[in-house]
Amino acid sequence: MPQKTSMYISIMLVAAVLGLMLSLQFRAVNRASSGISIDRAQEVTAELKRINQDKEDLSKEINDLTSKLNQVKQGQAEAVAALQSELNKVRMNAGLITVSGSGIELVLDKPDNTEDTQIPPELMVIQDEYLLSALNELWGAGAEAISINGQRIIATTEIRQAGSFININLNRVVPPYQILAIGNPQELMNTLEMTGGLQEYWRDLGIKVTIEKHEDLTLPAYVKK
Repeated sequence: MPQKTSMYISIMLVAAVLGLMLSLQFRAVNRASSGISIDRAQEVTAELKRINQDKEDLSKEINDLTSKLNQVKQGQAEAVAALQSELNKVRMNAGLITVSGSGIELVLDKPDNTEDTQIPPELMVIQDEYLLSALNELWGAGAEAISINGQRIIATTEIRQAGSFININLNRVVPPYQILAIGNPQELMNTLEMTGGLQEYWRDLGIKVTIEKHEDLTLPAYVKK
């Protein structure tokens, strides 16, 4: 009897151990088959949502920075163009470049026959002041560039009488004096031809005056002597 009892107890212990092992194996298999837990799934979903939101925010920031960069590039291009235009204007005013455009041609010359005039001989000399007056009128009428007998007129140009001729940029020039001015042809011409204006004054002095409009004039650059 005790031997049977001992055997039964042993069998029950073995059965209990086997049952426990089977129970643990079933739980492990069930857990593996069910994947991650509900809490972990919620955590992963929340993390994914946050990542997608960060991605969307970064995408918006990239688009915003790209737009700002394009604006900077456009503004830079406009600034460069404005500076280039200003540089060209300064170079033109300084007479450093050849200039072409529409304008007028003004020629002052001695009369063909001085015997037909009542002007004293000394007034037949075309004075430097006449050229200076012409320059002032033309600049005031909007001339962009002026030359006299091929000499480009700049801010430091010196026009000085020297006997029967005139020095311009230290170069001797003689009549006829050809003045080329680039600008609005009609406005330049109107300034000189107005009643009581320079053209009338010069002709009263016996100077031969011709004024013509041109669609295409070319003025040379200033050459330092």
